[in-house]
Amino acid sequence: MIDKLKLLQSKCKCEIALVINAHKNSYSSVIDYLKQGDDDEDIEKAVLDEMIAKDTIIALIFYPQTPVGFYTVYHYDIDKCLDEALDIMKG
Repeated sequence: MIDKLKLLQSKCKCEIALVINAHKNSYSSVIDYLKQGDDDEDIEKAVLDEMIAKDTIIALIFYPQTPVGFYTVYHYDIDKCLDEALDIMKG
């Protein structure tokens, strides 16, 4: 995991933020928390179902080129989340 995070860091020109289980700070369910920002629409159903089952939200926010354009990847698994982010960087 650390190697993947370091690789992402080397590819991004701006901020990277990894947030784990922020929904628990407000006693929200996974789905209620994601609906607050309309973020549930971009998550694959199988991933969302696992996030709900595991009561886990991993959010990786990264700015590849500028402090204006960013991506957010949601997952229930840190390694898979980093893999998705690195795939985006290849694109």
